[in-house]
Amino acid sequence: MSGAATASSEADNKNSSWKPKHNPWLIAVVVTLATFMEVLDTTIVNVALPHISGALGSSYDDATWALTSYLVANGIVLTISSWLAKFFGRKRYFVICIVLFTITSFLCGLSTSLPMLVVFRLLQGFFGGGLQPCQQSIILDIFPPEKRGAAFGLTAIATVVGPVLGPMLGGWLTDNYNWRWIFFVNIPFGIFTIIAVASLLEDPPWEKARREKIDVIGIGLISLALGCIEIMTDRGEDDDWFGSSFIVTLAVIGVIAFIAAIYWLLKAKNPLVRLTVFKDRNFAIGTIMMGVLGVVLYASAVIVPQFAQQVQGYTATIAGQLLAPGGLTIMILIPLVGRLMQKIELRLIIAFGFFALSMALFSSAVLYQDVDFRFLVKCRIMQTAPLAFLFVPISTFAYSTLPKELNGDASALFSMVRNYFGSLAISLSTAAIIETRQVHQSDLSRHAVMSRPEIRSYLSQAEAAAQAHGMSFLQSQQYAIQHLYQDFLKQVSLLAYNQVFNMLGVMTLFMVPLCFLITAQKGKKADVGVH
Repeated sequence: MSGAATASSEADNKNSSWKPKHNPWLIAVVVTLATFMEVLDTTIVNVALPHISGALGSSYDDATWALTSYLVANGIVLTISSWLAKFFGRKRYFVICIVLFTITSFLCGLSTSLPMLVVFRLLQGFFGGGLQPCQQSIILDIFPPEKRGAAFGLTAIATVVGPVLGPMLGGWLTDNYNWRWIFFVNIPFGIFTIIAVASLLEDPPWEKARREKIDVIGIGLISLALGCIEIMTDRGEDDDWFGSSFIVTLAVIGVIAFIAAIYWLLKAKNPLVRLTVFKDRNFAIGTIMMGVLGVVLYASAVIVPQFAQQVQGYTATIAGQLLAPGGLTIMILIPLVGRLMQKIELRLIIAFGFFALSMALFSSAVLYQDVDFRFLVKCRIMQTAPLAFLFVPISTFAYSTLPKELNGDASALFSMVRNYFGSLAISLSTAAIIETRQVHQSDLSRHAVMSRPEIRSYLSQAEAAAQAHGMSFLQSQQYAIQHLYQDFLKQVSLLAYNQVFNMLGVMTLFMVPLCFLITAQKGKKADVGVH
């Protein structure tokens, strides 16, 4: 017994004294660059879907499978990435993910049909999904507790700014070159990060490869649950939700598999991922908050350029440019928030961030008929600025009381909740806009009768303007009616987008009281207890 105890003590001392051979900041930059490349691909395709559908001879609705397939695979592998990192060794698994993500990006760009693109996007999402949790656990291991806040600031640039800049880069590449370049652009970054990671990264003693037994049941249940729920939310609007037997089947299978997966993971001797991390109150609350943050981040990154393109008629490039100032704002604010974290309790910073975010979303729900580019940029800056007060503080306190041996499982679940909730938000926010548009259209149609004085006045003015430009009386009547119908549809869309922004604002506001359940932490005390 004494020999075993001595060996265990020596192992603990070796683990606690381990430090990376290379500069931690250099390692952090390299692994974050790899993650940024992957996060960018979650939204870079959005503005290019009309071009993809046209080039591959498919409908826009079918082309959205290029987005859905990526998100489904990404969500599944995020959960099992902790086990894969243990099985292969974290460094080896990280390099494998970058290599295969780069290769599948190249194959996506070469696709000549939609089914081919969907298959390669599925593989791209599967191999890319392992990068985020690995990057997070690497940063947790190479930095001491007192420096993690600054390190998470670097992570925030990849995780928060990536989805914001994705549509902008995708729009610019699509308009100026070709939609295929949204995939080819990954290749030089992939090659660089493969070489850099292989040269700089090393595994700490507790992250060496361990040939653990494969949790086949856990993998199967999680894959089935997450896959079914993601496809259900993505295709629900197109298939009339629960009026479709296909959607009902997916919902039933998804819920049953989800419940079974939780039961299995709690009871299994060697589970795929240890749900016991949620016994830590800070981590549980932090994960909920990060899930809501993912919803707002990904939903807004989709509906803002969607509004710009479909309602305002902007090009893909201009729609993407709407998001750029918001991304720049986050990068400027993150270092400032890092300084605040040394002086103010984290829960107060987070409460302010959620309150400011909810107010920004409510303020954005005032879209009007002649809204201009400058107003939309202002709204986007207001929406993204509060994110700087949320991501780093939430990440810091969430891991603050976890033992280091749970970092891998915690990182996998933390990243999964943020990305998976974000992917569901992309589908649900788009569906909500369609649903609310139909409701408002039906409601306004009952009041849009030609006998109303304001409508007759509108038609008269439109007819007069048309005749002043040389149209005949009959042509001016047709023009006026067509113009009225277009304005009617635009007004319906404005009401729908405003309602979705209000819904996101209410969800965010509910997070404010939750902040005060966090263990009070301030400055360097935020990470006490990790080791």
